Amino acid sequence: MNVDFIRRFCLSLPETTESLQWGETLCFKVRGKLFVLLSLDAVPPTVCFKTAPERFAELLECEGIVIAPYVGRYKWVLLERLDVLPRQELEELIQQSYKMVVAKAPRKQKKGPKGSAKKRPGERRHSRR
Repeated sequence: MNVDFIRRFCLSLPETTESLQWGETLCFKVRGKLFVLLSLDAVPPTVCFKTAPERFAELLECEGIVIAPYVGRYKWVLLERLDVLPRQELEELIQQSYKMVVAKAPRKQKKGPKGSAKKRPGERRHSRR
């Protein structure tokens, strides 16, 4: 497992964008929300992602996997090395992180006539009185 593989895999997921933030950290986002952080300045490189609550405790039992700094309370884990997990399992976990984030990420609103935002089914518009 290497940085290039993880980068290609993340970018293969729909609507994924990549940016370099916080020094040498590759941030992979969907609809502006983070789903994977890949630290290039760590030796060895590390990867951080969101997990399902039921997998969080299980993953923390593995040597080389710790609670992610700053975002651990949101069930993010940090792999201290890229080879901590088998490739297929890491792919599944990254994909799961992507799916959890995209499920909560806002969709882009389409503009209707005259530049007004299109009303979604069941959406209420608030007016001032």
